[in-house]
Amino acid sequence: MANLKETRSRIVSIKSTMQITSAMKMVSAAKLKRAQDAITQMRPYAEKMQEILSNVSGGSDDIEGGTFSKVRPVKNVLIIAVTSNRGLCGGFNSSIAKHIVTLLKGEYAELNATGNVAILCVGKKAGDFFKGRGIPVAAIKSEIFNALNFQNASAIAEEIMADFASGKYDEVKLVYNTFKNAATQVVKTEAFLPIQPSTLNAGKASNKDYIFEPDKKEILVNMIPKSLKTQFYKALLDSMAGEHGARMTSMHKATDNAKQMAKDLTLQYNKARQAAITNEILEIVGGAEALKN
Repeated sequence: MANLKETRSRIVSIKSTMQITSAMKMVSAAKLKRAQDAITQMRPYAEKMQEILSNVSGGSDDIEGGTFSKVRPVKNVLIIAVTSNRGLCGGFNSSIAKHIVTLLKGEYAELNATGNVAILCVGKKAGDFFKGRGIPVAAIKSEIFNALNFQNASAIAEEIMADFASGKYDEVKLVYNTFKNAATQVVKTEAFLPIQPSTLNAGKASNKDYIFEPDKKEILVNMIPKSLKTQFYKALLDSMAGEHGARMTSMHKATDNAKQMAKDLTLQYNKARQAAITNEILEIVGGAEALKN
C-alpha cells in the first residue's frame, strides 16, 4: 500500500504541474500574438528606412556616415547579448550564451585574453550566465523588457553610440534571436557599429532621383543615428517575440509530457491496485479453505 500511496501522490503532483504549464502556455500564446504583431509591423519600417538610407548614400562615393561609420583598428569590442529576464523557454537563452562564448574563444580570443572585450547584457539571463562564469559584464539592462518601446530602446542605443563615438569601443556586435515562427528562433550576429560600407552603399544599383533639402550629406548623417536606434529596437522586438514563442512551445511540450506521465502512472497505479486486491481475495479464499479442512 505504501507504493500505491506514493504513486497516487506522484499523479496528483504531476497533474498540478500540468495545470501550471498549460496556464503558462496560454499566457505565452497571448503575449506572442502581441509581440508578433509588433515585429511584423516594425520590419517594413526598418527595411524601408534602410532602403532610403542606401539610396541617399548610393549616389556619391564621397559621402560618409559621419562618426558612426569611422573604421578604427579594433582594440576594444562590445558584444550586446539580448536574452530574456525569465527562463522556462527551452534553449532560447542558452543558445545566445553559447554563441557568445564561441565568439570569445574564436574571433575575439586575443582581445578577450587581454580583457578588451566587454559584454552588455540586455536581459537578466545573460547577466546571470556570464557573471556565474566569471566573465566581465559591462552592464545589465534587464528593465527594458518591463516596458519595451522605442523611447526606452533609444536610450540604451544612445549610450552605446556615445561610447563608440568617444572611442571607448572600436566595434560593437549585436547577438540576438530572430523570430521565424513560434517553434523556431535563429541566433543572429549583426555588426552594429561601425556602419558597414556595404550597408551604406547597398542601394547604388537602385538609386532614385531625390531632391535633397538641406543637402545630401547632412540628411545622411542625421539618418544614421535614427537607423541605428531602429535596428536596435527591431532586435529587441525580434527577441521578445522569439522568447514568447519559445516559452509557448516549451510549455506545450511540458504539458504533453506531463499528460503522458500521468497516464503511465495511472496505468501503473491501477495495475498495482488490482494486484493488491487479487492478493487479498486469494488470501481470503485460502483462509476459508483452511477453515473447512
